[in-house]
Amino acid sequence: MVPLENKSPDEVKRIVEALLFAVQEPISVRKISEIIEGAEAKEIREVIQQLREEYDAHDRVFQVEEIANGFQLLSRPEYHEWISKIRKKSGENKLSQQALETLSIIAYKQPIIRAEIEAIRGVQSGQMIRTLIEKGLVKITGRDEVLGRPLLYGTTTKFLDHFGLKSIKDLPKVEDLEMP
Repeated sequence: MVPLENKSPDEVKRIVEALLFAVQEPISVRKISEIIEGAEAKEIREVIQQLREEYDAHDRVFQVEEIANGFQLLSRPEYHEWISKIRKKSGENKLSQQALETLSIIAYKQPIIRAEIEAIRGVQSGQMIRTLIEKGLVKITGRDEVLGRPLLYGTTTKFLDHFGLKSIKDLPKVEDLEMP
């Protein structure tokens, strides 16, 4: 923990910026305020807003994004094409067509039981659901009240992070999706 006493506002801002730069996943305001002892959530939010404004004013190639109830320093979308040319997608980050279908159904219909997923997909999905749980994209959210009390599934904050969403409400509307 870094005590806040004797730290100027500029030093606090540099500490927050360093934390945003260092993390590979979104970091919450609460976690930042735990790391910087004495910093209040309101102060951290103000610092993050100042950083956003500075990056915009200086036309930086990166920005602070709010994702999955946290913040992360990311490159601006207009540079993603160039960055993707040097990044090799690892096999664990890639999802098969079957995994994406199952994940989409869970994301849009959650909480949902396996039988409903299988009814929509037309194939058994137990193994695919287990794979998505192992990847941390899906979790068990409870049990349904119907006979047999089957498990209910929903998405995780890692799902939000993986797809760059602030919340599940940021998913594209079904009617806006282009059908091939």
